[in-house]
Amino acid sequence: MLGVKIAIGGKGGVGKTTVCAVWAQLFAQDGFDVLAIDADPNTNLALAFGIPSEQSPEPLIKMKQLIAERTGTGKDAVGAYFKLNPKVSDLPEKYWLEVDKTGHGARVTSDLPRRGAGTAGGARLKLLVLGAITQAGAGCACPEGAFLKALLTHTILQRQELVLVDLAAGVEFMGRASVQGIDALVVVVEPGSRSIETAMNIARMGTELGIKNVGAIANKITETAQTDMIRAQLDVDLLASLRYSRAVQQADFERKAVFGADAELVSTLKDAKNKLMDLIGTKETTAT
Repeated sequence: MLGVKIAIGGKGGVGKTTVCAVWAQLFAQDGFDVLAIDADPNTNLALAFGIPSEQSPEPLIKMKQLIAERTGTGKDAVGAYFKLNPKVSDLPEKYWLEVDKTGHGARVTSDLPRRGAGTAGGARLKLLVLGAITQAGAGCACPEGAFLKALLTHTILQRQELVLVDLAAGVEFMGRASVQGIDALVVVVEPGSRSIETAMNIARMGTELGIKNVGAIANKITETAQTDMIRAQLDVDLLASLRYSRAVQQADFERKAVFGADAELVSTLKDAKNKLMDLIGTKETTAT
């Protein structure tokens, strides 16, 4: 099942970056060529992989000269016009960072090629840090918005890797074309009315935009009643319920990979990953 595209969303701080990091390494260990994309304004996916801060990639959204060159808004540009579909197909290979797929510290691999053809067996784990627009009016048309949408559209519709996208919140900023290429949207939710309401809105929008598989993961659970409450309010498949983990919190403090921090969490997310892939495969079979 090559080329599967999975978007992970939710209210800030619920643990979607943890889910994205663990799934990326599980898929890579399964033999998939994985491209993990950090499209959150708070670019913490590198931290979740245990990558040292001095080796963390600069978010592409901060590369103003690159954006100006690709969108045609450099010093020679006329007025406020810019390209709505800039060329971006060459950028993933230039700016991704390859990380250790074993999860043992997820250090940047120095013995593997950073770009070009895959290694033997094809299984690689690559991190591409996009970032997101944070200033007021981020939803309006602008060169940065066009650049990010073009990159997401390219990775969702054109790339052959298994793609995981750590979203800012939901899928509304991605553009209809790229959203329709997503195979599954997974919403991470923690106990609390604001988190559940955000999850409901994200899930509803994903369904309305045509995403066939929408699921949820409950995180930071301290008692069974919380899982029951979340399941009762979300009208989507609950893929997993993750107990609150002090080990994951400690790994975050120490800038260590979350993958090796909590064996129970990894095992539960492995089951959730398999359940999601079964759902995607079942609906693909039904559609054909």
